[in-house]
Amino acid sequence: MTLSMNLATHTIPLWFLVLSLFFPRICIALAWIQHDMTRFIPPVVGLIPMIVTLLIPRLVILFWIYTDQGVGLWLLIHTIALVSAWGGGGSRVYTRRRSPYTD
Repeated sequence: MTLSMNLATHTIPLWFLVLSLFFPRICIALAWIQHDMTRFIPPVVGLIPMIVTLLIPRLVILFWIYTDQGVGLWLLIHTIALVSAWGGGGSRVYTRRRSPYTD
């Protein structure tokens, strides 16, 4: 019995799917420069798509994955990355070391 995972990449390249988990803005910029994803990135960049891409790139990537593959494993992986990035981003704990001051 073999266990195979359905990691289909359809039109979006595998490098984009993997690296956009960690560096979403850089991957979007690289894909735009390489013209590798012309179906998803329009050649004429308007103001609103650029603002959305800069402010919330993970939602843009989720939309691209959904339009390319539908609901699948890559969409689930990127949704988990989005929830973990947004969920843990605002709860930083700052602790101070309390040690006596000595000369």
